[in-house]
Amino acid sequence: MLKIRPSRLCGYVALTSLFAIILIAAGHNTELLRDPRLLPSVTAAVILCGVTITWRDIRWRAKRESRTASALIFTFFARIMIGWLGKRQRNRLEADTLDVRRVQEETLLKRLHKTANTDYGRQYDFKSIKDCETFRQHHPITVYDNFRDLVEQVAAGRSRLLVAEKPHLLVMTSGISGQCCMLPRMKDTNTDLFLQGVVVCLDTIKRFFPASEVLQRTVGFFYDSSSGFSGADIPIRSNVSILASSCSTLLLHLLSIYTTPAPVLQVRSKRDALYLHLLFALRDPALGALESDFASEIFDAFSSLQERWQELVEDVELGRVSPQLDLEHGTRKTLEGLVRPDPERAAHLRAEFGKGFLGIALRLWPRLNLVLAVDSGSDQIHGELLRRHYCEGVPFYSPVYAAAEGLIGVNICPEKEPRQYLLCPRSMFCEFVPEANVEEQQPPALTMEQVQQGQCYELVVTNASGLFRYRIGDVLRITGFHNQCPVVEIQYRRGQMLNVRGENISEAVFLGSLKRAVSQWPGAELLDYCCAESSILGQTSGGSDPHYQVFLELRGVRNLTEQQRYKLDHCLQEDSAVYKSFRFKGSIGPMRVQLVGRGAFLELRSSLSALSPATFKMPRVLRSKECADFLLRRTIS
Repeated sequence: MLKIRPSRLCGYVALTSLFAIILIAAGHNTELLRDPRLLPSVTAAVILCGVTITWRDIRWRAKRESRTASALIFTFFARIMIGWLGKRQRNRLEADTLDVRRVQEETLLKRLHKTANTDYGRQYDFKSIKDCETFRQHHPITVYDNFRDLVEQVAAGRSRLLVAEKPHLLVMTSGISGQCCMLPRMKDTNTDLFLQGVVVCLDTIKRFFPASEVLQRTVGFFYDSSSGFSGADIPIRSNVSILASSCSTLLLHLLSIYTTPAPVLQVRSKRDALYLHLLFALRDPALGALESDFASEIFDAFSSLQERWQELVEDVELGRVSPQLDLEHGTRKTLEGLVRPDPERAAHLRAEFGKGFLGIALRLWPRLNLVLAVDSGSDQIHGELLRRHYCEGVPFYSPVYAAAEGLIGVNICPEKEPRQYLLCPRSMFCEFVPEANVEEQQPPALTMEQVQQGQCYELVVTNASGLFRYRIGDVLRITGFHNQCPVVEIQYRRGQMLNVRGENISEAVFLGSLKRAVSQWPGAELLDYCCAESSILGQTSGGSDPHYQVFLELRGVRNLTEQQRYKLDHCLQEDSAVYKSFRFKGSIGPMRVQLVGRGAFLELRSSLSALSPATFKMPRVLRSKECADFLLRRTIS
């Protein structure tokens, strides 16, 4: 049955009636419509009717939103424009997937042509390269060490060395899973990220989550990522946020889509910025979505909410910004001008918090319709925890697969588990090293049309920011194809392998064993974990043979028996024949499983992310003795 919204039905009736009157009048007098005196009246009537329809539609979508009429109208038409752009970009993506080889070659040659007159382009004679195979034959596979000196010279101001233009940004990676890298980021990379990533995902949201069409606002957990400037005055950012790097955060703030005022993005303290995100979100009972780059950030937000809810509710009640926050005078004055006392909302919040935190998201915001964050890879645990606890009953969408190097893929099938991403063939030229060859310095590499379903490969990219045949360290599994284009599932990062005797246990394998073991511990729920190889701990490792030190944060238990601890070791032996062999020979000792106190991982993430708060990702294999010692000091069992 065809359903028409009441607001639109009224408009349609009015418009139909108007045209009926005109036609009836014209039927009585055919000269009537030719009368120039009638034209302004008819035009005005049609415009008035159109405005009425539009305003009724806006009010239906707003559903008691408290924003001004101008803000609602601005947001309404902006969403129409972005919706049109999203549909256009999605259609282009669909067309690209029908001829992946051609599109990939076009993408590669475009990158080479733009850098052909740089020192690097002349070194590899990019001008003479006319196809993918010639490029692959003439240019070696690279790692960051191949570019380190070049990037440092670019940062110091040397022009036309690696890229044709001055970089838009320099992106610093945290180095948590390996070495710290400084990567150039060109405007083309940001444009691709926005057009091929963000707007395509907005189109996907519109298709799969129709409730998101309502003009509600979103709380976006984003943070200041600035780290100063290079010698050539190029802005340096720490792991630039996916949305912020594509300039869409500023755009969406201008469109009044976010609850948090824009000045909060300039607050340096992540703890204070998070408090402000929560404060302005709690003030809005009609909140529609929760958004961040990673599910771990949203999990940490709810953990902070559980810790500081009384202080937050008091601020809502009094209409203030907590005096405990360390804010610049101008920022505080601006924010305090935006809050008003709301004792009624505060009373409702107190009542809901008093009932506990299971399903708290929908009780605080009954019209919440989406959690938008990457919940695959190392964030899988936090996504599952949010769905089971804080955000019970709220749909999740893991939108993009992106890195400091740029956009890699988009999720066009939000309902599929585990999360899968369609590679974007026009964003970067991609190659794939078979998993069996990842330890080689110059391994064989396949192109998009050569990979096979079910196989795992390390990703190699040539991007718009001066990286050529660059190994980013991600290992992916090809889950299938969309037309000719691969669909991938993130497996692990090479720098996050457990390896004390050459066994190479990936994050995916270890997590599977850990989840199976925890399921056999009565009452236990896994909140967080990480591992360390005994070699980094030295004398504090507590064993002579090489082994794994495993740190767990659990809910429901405060101690484990030796039999329960051994269950994890046993599960890993079942999942890895190589590990089982080394354990049988005694070459690897039994893993040591230690429980840490509640909040230990949040505290560790907060201290580490202070260095790069924008898109910090918690490592699952610690490479720092300081981090391992930090968790050892918080061991409770």
